[in-house]
This record gives sequence, C-alpha cells and structure tokens, in this order.
Amino acid sequence: MNYPAEPYRIKSIESISLLSREERIKKIHQAGYNTFLLSSQDIYIDLLTDSGTNAMSDKQWASMMTGDEAYSGSQNFELLKKTAQHLFGFKYIVPTHQGRAAENLLSLITIKPGQYVAGNMYFTTTRFHIEKNGATFIDVINDDAHDAMSNVPFKGNIDLDKLKQLIEEKGAENIAYICLAITVNLAGGQPVSMQNMRDVKALCEKHHIRVFYDATRCVENAYFIKEQEAGYQDVSIKEIVHEMFSYADGCTMSGKKDCLVNIGGFLALNNQQLFEQACEWVVAYEGMPSYGGMTGRDMSAMAIGMQEAMQFEYIQHRILQVRYLGNKLKAANIPIIEPIGGHAVFLDAKHFCPHLTQEQLPAQSLATRIYLETGVRTIERGTVSAGRDKITKKNYFPKLETVRLTIPRRVYTYAHLDFVADGIIALYQQKETIQGLKFTYEPKQLRFFTARFAYI
Repeated sequence: MNYPAEPYRIKSIESISLLSREERIKKIHQAGYNTFLLSSQDIYIDLLTDSGTNAMSDKQWASMMTGDEAYSGSQNFELLKKTAQHLFGFKYIVPTHQGRAAENLLSLITIKPGQYVAGNMYFTTTRFHIEKNGATFIDVINDDAHDAMSNVPFKGNIDLDKLKQLIEEKGAENIAYICLAITVNLAGGQPVSMQNMRDVKALCEKHHIRVFYDATRCVENAYFIKEQEAGYQDVSIKEIVHEMFSYADGCTMSGKKDCLVNIGGFLALNNQQLFEQACEWVVAYEGMPSYGGMTGRDMSAMAIGMQEAMQFEYIQHRILQVRYLGNKLKAANIPIIEPIGGHAVFLDAKHFCPHLTQEQLPAQSLATRIYLETGVRTIERGTVSAGRDKITKKNYFPKLETVRLTIPRRVYTYAHLDFVADGIIALYQQKETIQGLKFTYEPKQLRFFTARFAYI
C-alpha cells in the first residue's frame, strides 16, 4: 500500500527522550500501574489519546494573537459560530470548554428521569452524563461491532431492527434521544455510513425522536464515506460533512479532535427552546454563552482548525498514518480490531493475553507492560473503562477488551510508528509473561482515570 508523505513541513519541535527500562519500572509502579497517572516527561511516544494532543498550524498560532478576551460578546466566538454554522448547518452554537461539557448540557436539557438513550455503543463520559441525569443507555449498534475480527465496512452503524424493537418495547415518548457517534470510538474508531444516518433519521422522525451526533471525529467518518460508500468518491469532504449533519437535530463536539486544537468544544442545536435552556445552563457550568469556558484565542484557533480539517490531503494522511501502524502489526500477526479505524489501532487484549481472564484486567495489564518495555503510553479500553453495574456492583465485561494506540494529529512520523510497532511485536513474542492486575484504589466515577493497581 502507498502511504502519503506528511502534507506539512515541521517548523517547531519538542524534544523527547527514552528513559531506561529500570527507570520505567520505577515510574509505572509510582503511577499505580495506570498509564493515565504517568508524567508526560517520562513518556517517549504518547499514544494515550488524540484528544487535545494535536499540533496546530502556523495560521492557527497566528490567529491566537487576535484573541478577543472580552467576558461577553467575544468577536472570536462570532467567527467560531459562523464557521460551525457554515460547515455543519446547525442554527445555534453553544461553546463549552470541551466535549464532555457539551454532553452534560445536552443531557440536562433533554433527559427526564426514567427515560432511555439509545446509541451505537457507549462512550465513557457520554454514558456517565446520561446516567447522571437519570436515563439508561441502550446499545443498538450492529452485532459486528462487538467482534474484533469481523472485517466489514461501517461497523459503527446502528442496527435498525434493534432500534425499532426498543421503540416498541419502551415507547417513543420514553426515549430522550438517539446518540449517534461518528466514528465509534470503543468499537475501534469505526465509521457510520451515510445511508445508515439517513435511515436512522427517517425512523426517528416517524416517532418524533430527536437524533444527536457525537461529532468528535466527524471528518474521519466523512473520509470513510468518501472512500467506501457508493456515490461519494467524487464528493468533497466538506460536502459530505454537511450532508451528514443534515440528518441530525444537533451534536456535541470536542474541539480537541477533528477541530485540531488543544481545548474547547460546543453544543450545536436547531431547536430554539433547547438552545435557550442550554444558554441558561452554560452560564452556571461553563461561562457566558459567548465563550463557554474557552478563551477568545482558543475559539479563533478552533474556527481555523475546523476549516483545515476539511482539506482532503490532511485527512487522507491522518487516516492512512493510522492504517500504516495497523498494517505493520497485522503483518506480524498481532491481534487487532479490524478493519483499522480512524483515530487509533486497537489491540485485541483477549487474544494478545489469552492466559488472563477479564477479572485479571488483561487490557490494563497489556497497556502497563507496553510502557514498561517500550516507553510508549497507551490506554486501556476494556473492563476497567466499562466500570461496574450500579446495582450488583459487579464489573461489566465488554466483549471488546482492547488497548488503544491513539495517534495524535500532525504530531508523529512514520518512523515513530515503526518504533511502536517493533516494540509491540517484540512483546508479543513473550506475551505469556504479562501479569494480571487487581485494583488497589477504585474511584466510584469514571474509575479508569485515577484508579491504581498492583500485580496479582
């Protein structure tokens, strides 16, 4: 496969260094065997997340000098609002400090206690805000998404039969909204087809149910549509994005991903009443409706980043760089989620560590060992992330037990990814030596961020 060169020149650098193995053993022990608790200075290549870890362009940095830091009525918000309205087509934009704040606002203004929210696989913070506001999340993604080895396109699609059955069983009036993620993070960064979005919207309109997108990686989703869905090969990324959002009533956006900035987000809506409610809550939780927890300079950089993300050369390189790492691992028979998704390569920890049960937290154990052996930081996406049942207090055991190798945008080169692949391939040759972990400290909410562990 031909992988394109980086569509940019490097103008500024940040030095990184690789600690010795002895030092890494000490650091991961001090961090309680949780990669979230490692210090960034102790990491060689950081694949923990693509959230806020982007490299910004010269135009974005220059725009930050025009930051209007007025407490109310910032001109930079006007630029952000007009850009988002133009690209996505929604009437109203409410800025927030990042995506999970937009999730909180959406849950506050749409959910009544006892209702349900259906979606194409949960995400950690999304489900937290849904449940915190009294609803139950129901997964209606197609079954292929839960099978790591099922190599089919658009694994992120909602199963319409599941959604119809849910509406029949619970009643449309008891469904607060549909949460459609584009792409689906925990399924491996899998995209949703345009036809599926169209079909979901048609079904929900029939039953007067609103559809809201988790739009965090919408540009990546648009690339997959252009590449794989009939009729879109000659359509621009910008046009595909605009059509995607025409089938939604609004969206939450983390600017820290496909908006190519380090902080920020927004809630987009078409309904005026919901917009007015969101503006009331944003004052309480975030700030004025014209900054929502963001600085003026960050809003300016986000507006430019949104436009840069629509460039085909950028998004093609971004997707194929992820695919480069995935294909190197596949060639060495490393078990990963297939097909390779948009923002990360997901190691299949169940098959990487077949000697460990899910009670022994294989994904957490694997992420820990990858750092110890290579200095590369990754993230667990399995039993630890899934949490516990609030009633039984037992662990959820998701079908997908994975370690996510998340590629920041415009940050690393192919040589960095070669280093990552070589280290994981070497570890796979001694996978039986990976030890299981147990909790020594477990917070009640979103435990994966701050939990601590020890070897069993």
